[in-house]
Amino acid sequence: MTRMQTEPPKKYKEFTTRFPKLAEAWDSIHEAGATGPLDAKTQRLVKLAVAIGALREGAVHASARKALDMGITIEELEQVVALAAGTLGMPATVAAFTWVRDVTHKDASGR
Repeated sequence: MTRMQTEPPKKYKEFTTRFPKLAEAWDSIHEAGATGPLDAKTQRLVKLAVAIGALREGAVHASARKALDMGITIEELEQVVALAAGTLGMPATVAAFTWVRDVTHKDASGR
């Protein structure tokens, strides 16, 4: 199943328009981090895992959204969450699970 690529959140676009130099720096950081032997899918799953480990809800949402756009399955995203349980414990892992499901299980209204 091919998904339509989603747009970045409106607030992100507002921020990068207001601070274009920070947007350029962010793009440079992304490019530098992407240089190496890991393929794009692995990189995205690692970024999701880091966002989960850091308990960054917005980053988990963004990473899950981008992963779905790449064709990564819901089951693969949920396995990354499950792998976090041994390190984070159940409360944080359940929180991360809900953040991933915010993206993967939107209702028809887009919420």
